[in-house]
Amino acid sequence: MQRFRTRKKLTALAVLALAVLAFAATAGAVKKVEKVELRLGDLLIVGKGGFRPETLPKDRFAPIEVYGGGKLSTVSGELPPILNEITFEFDRDGLVDTTGLPVCTRGKLVATDVPAARRACGDAIVGKGFGTAVVALPEQAPIPASTGITLFNGPKKGGNDTVFVHAHLDVPAPSTVLFQVVIEKIHSGPYAYRAEANIPKLVNGFGHPISGRIAINRKWTYKGKKHSYANARCAKGRLQAKGRFGFEDGTVLSGTFVRPCKVLK
Repeated sequence: MQRFRTRKKLTALAVLALAVLAFAATAGAVKKVEKVELRLGDLLIVGKGGFRPETLPKDRFAPIEVYGGGKLSTVSGELPPILNEITFEFDRDGLVDTTGLPVCTRGKLVATDVPAARRACGDAIVGKGFGTAVVALPEQAPIPASTGITLFNGPKKGGNDTVFVHAHLDVPAPSTVLFQVVIEKIHSGPYAYRAEANIPKLVNGFGHPISGRIAINRKWTYKGKKHSYANARCAKGRLQAKGRFGFEDGTVLSGTFVRPCKVLK
């Protein structure tokens, strides 16, 4: 499977996609609806996401809340293939602001469950959600698993912003899921930002991600000025992203996601 470098800043929609199965980008099609359904062979995907408010300034960035998630299943009833890579590219009308936002380090999150991680780095949280998985161990019945999902503002890497994605599974034994996403600048047609998530193997490769949801709405004050992690403007009447989803069995889905916006009068 082709690998991608990660790029600089991440628009708001990117972060949720890195943490959960936000399959709003569908294979080869542009969708202008909040909910998207896709079938590719045996694989079924339902994704839903968006942002609010949808009325935004044309020539400056304003705070937004981002929400979304998705679910994987199959027509046959078998477990879906394991998702192991998500890459998103975004246009220039979304922006992440981390000015004065506290930073969490990997050392504070390693080997922690969800409550402990949130206590350790509560001031660095930028998003929260929930995910489910199925653990399919050899010669055993599938075991359902679930976890809270947390996004933490991470330290800069090579001058680029980063995000830590944290989750914790308790079956068949306690295990922490933790990975870092670097956000980098690109110049690719209408797209200005790219981010890639390489999803770690769950339960030694026996865990199948099934569903997830997340919301990002972090706001804070620094030196008397209000800041928002997720920001956007409505310069073209829409926000646009291009996504690629890679699975362990070689299946690849890619396409473009468009959400309309209105210009603030």
